[in-house]
Amino acid sequence: MINTVDFITPPVDDPYWFGQISAANSISDVYSMGGRPLTALNVVMFPSKHLDMGFLKDILRGGHDKVVEAGACLVGGHTVDDEEPKYGLCVNGVVHPEKIITNAGSRHGDGLILTKPLGSGVLFNAVRSGKLPFRELERDTLPSLAALNSLSMEAALKYDLHACTDITGFGILGHLIEVAHGSDARVVVKYTDLPIYPAALEMYKKGETTGSNKANREMVSKHRLTMETALSDAEEELLYDPQTSGGLLLSLPASQVDALLADINETGMASAVRIGEIVDEPVGITVV
Repeated sequence: MINTVDFITPPVDDPYWFGQISAANSISDVYSMGGRPLTALNVVMFPSKHLDMGFLKDILRGGHDKVVEAGACLVGGHTVDDEEPKYGLCVNGVVHPEKIITNAGSRHGDGLILTKPLGSGVLFNAVRSGKLPFRELERDTLPSLAALNSLSMEAALKYDLHACTDITGFGILGHLIEVAHGSDARVVVKYTDLPIYPAALEMYKKGETTGSNKANREMVSKHRLTMETALSDAEEELLYDPQTSGGLLLSLPASQVDALLADINETGMASAVRIGEIVDEPVGITVV
């Protein structure tokens, strides 16, 4: 049995999108361990004296629709009055005890696949600050964020999957350092292969950032990070951008990467790409 609890503040002002993305974000923890979600409980904090209850109705509708899409059942929840709306799910799932996938099983020679682009953190902030029209986010980014990681994981479990994690608030490097330590190896990432959401780099160039970039950078700096490629400040910030409902990082034998990518892309996750490899060197990350 897997039990996860996750909730977020609104990444966007549209309540239905908020509900879908929050639910997908919560359910992803079960998928990343190779599990199947069974039930979900709503976890809601809502300023009922300041926002119309119709806003809450649409949040819950978005979450419900995503739970149903995942094949799970919404069985209740808990709501409290708060100063800021927050929403997520407590998700219960199942996985065979001998088939649990963790972020610590990568092996030397593995290739790494990332199934969704990076940059959602700065895009959300850019919409709030008026630097990016919401319609651009709705067109290019929100459908990906609201997409479940189920089909990608279903495809991956047909291969010799050694490790997996979903990319969320720590940014791509923050999660990769966990993989490196858990596997006692070095992760090599090719920067130019990283998928990036449209306009994310542009927003960093315009001076937009997030409240997590600095903390993520400081966390990674305590480990062995080697930069072997020249990046601009904006390009480097994308490595620390916190993700909401990010993609899966999949680690499997390099000889199987192309076949898995083809299978994932057939599911509609066309942004899935190979981003690096696991090498038999001192623990850390090398960006090339």
